[in-house]
Amino acid sequence: MNPIVSVCIATYNGEKYIREQLESILSQLSANDEVIISDNCSSDSTGAVIDSFNDSRIKFHTFVERNVISNFENALSRATGDVILLADQDDVWMVGKVARIMRELEIFDVVMTDCRVVDEQLNVLHDSLFEFTKPRVGILRNLVKNPYTGCCMAFNRKVLDAALPFPKNLPMHDWWIGLVGEIVGRVKLIDQPFLLYRRHGANASTLTMPSSFGWKKKIAMRVGLIRNLFGRFVL
Repeated sequence: MNPIVSVCIATYNGEKYIREQLESILSQLSANDEVIISDNCSSDSTGAVIDSFNDSRIKFHTFVERNVISNFENALSRATGDVILLADQDDVWMVGKVARIMRELEIFDVVMTDCRVVDEQLNVLHDSLFEFTKPRVGILRNLVKNPYTGCCMAFNRKVLDAALPFPKNLPMHDWWIGLVGEIVGRVKLIDQPFLLYRRHGANASTLTMPSSFGWKKKIAMRVGLIRNLFGRFVL
């Protein structure tokens, strides 16, 4: 029996791009797979666009707390699949993404692919996000700098069960999941793009701008991650 895939998406006022994203996702899923959408009480037509698919694989849930990490946690907590893929509301999956990930997850526990950085109209700005983030496997180096991009990540049920529930005050959910995956399993980086990573509005500068956090905040985030990891997996 083939593993069931759960795609988890956190949405908020995503009417402009969600249709294109869902079309690219659903075309790669089987009839038994699911798309879990946790919506932060969108005030636009996001819900109506999603409803228009009339696809039983889509499971739509409203989430009141306005927090992207908690919104993703809500979606992940509802996933029933053996394999979990994260997705953002405004990207586009490239053909072959799910098939390649499923092959890699036969051996590995967490997989992250590269992606192409595109503008609002999907014109390619950069052929490889990896050229900017330079990810490598290794928990110590990845505590220093977050190499994980959630929308490019997939993992198995073992990692999901170990990562949930999220600790309070996480700096970002993908960082936590990646570190957990390195502790309980094996991580694979795929240097082939399988996603059009859309940058628009204020997001367009995030590839080149340094972090806005001061050094005290950066240290506090890493200390918090270490405490949470030790509290869950050592004590």
